[in-house]
Amino acid sequence: MAEKRDFDEFLEKFRRRRELMTTELHKVIIGQDAVIEQILAAVFTGGHCLLVGVPGLAKTLIVSTIANILDVQFKRIQFTPDLMPSDITGTNVLDENEAGRREFRFVKGPVFTNILLADEINRTPPKTQAALLQAMQEREVTVGQETYKLPEPFLVIATQNPIEQEGTYPLPEAQLDRFMFNVIVDYPDLEHEESILAASSSMEKPDVRKVLSADAIVYLQKQINTIEAAPLTINYIARLVRATRPKDPSAPKFIQDLVSWGAGPRAGQFLIAGAKALAAMDGRPAINIDDVRKVAIPVLRHRVSTNFQAQAEGVTSETVVQRLIAEIPEPKIAKYA
Repeated sequence: MAEKRDFDEFLEKFRRRRELMTTELHKVIIGQDAVIEQILAAVFTGGHCLLVGVPGLAKTLIVSTIANILDVQFKRIQFTPDLMPSDITGTNVLDENEAGRREFRFVKGPVFTNILLADEINRTPPKTQAALLQAMQEREVTVGQETYKLPEPFLVIATQNPIEQEGTYPLPEAQLDRFMFNVIVDYPDLEHEESILAASSSMEKPDVRKVLSADAIVYLQKQINTIEAAPLTINYIARLVRATRPKDPSAPKFIQDLVSWGAGPRAGQFLIAGAKALAAMDGRPAINIDDVRKVAIPVLRHRVSTNFQAQAEGVTSETVVQRLIAEIPEPKIAKYA
């Protein structure tokens, strides 16, 4: 009972802290509630985010502001066609020590940080994009014969422009799959756009205060991971993920007709992690089906590949996921006499 009481107190404190973070963010960011919620869910579970939106929607500002309210290291890399892998990971340089002997010394790259903003990640060739693969999955970097651990927490938030594709390099599927969320940053509504214009015409620059330290984030990640995921909810997640695969016997007919390949087991892991983050931010000790459905689109939209027939009919992967969520039934609790 004491452990449950302590955990309930933790959830209540965390809920209040999350509300404080949102309040601080909205001093700078107007609207974009769903985007902020998804990025915070990734922060609290150690996931990575890919932000997709046209220029001018404050994608970079959202990330830098989140880094400002967190007492963590933040670095930004502008991805360009001439960017090299060593510009991200770091490199060995030949130095002369105090004894006059020459030896190699490793100079850390910008990837050695807590929050890394990979701006316009698809502007650089696949060779350079691949420099992030090990960092995103294993949280470490290998240079030469040495492997270096990255600081905790470590989070990559990448941005991408969906319109201008000339001179870009689409992300490999292996790298896309490492992003927990594919977050669509959309245009603001009229009310929010008026507020943005009014704020930008003012000379005042809002100040945001630090809310969480790096150690606190690591502690929160461990605690949120203990939130309960009931067997019935896990069964629903497994059925949802498997239904995205056109060759699976459980796949609906429209999946078989419109999808080339579906999501792997990592999608299910991210669905559970994202649902746990939402439950914790709401102060609840267990996830439910609504939590899973809420994170299903950002988790699955970049893991479901539509075929030529779907593209000819104007059906996107997001449309497919929405239809799938509507069709997969909730698990039924057995009734006992």
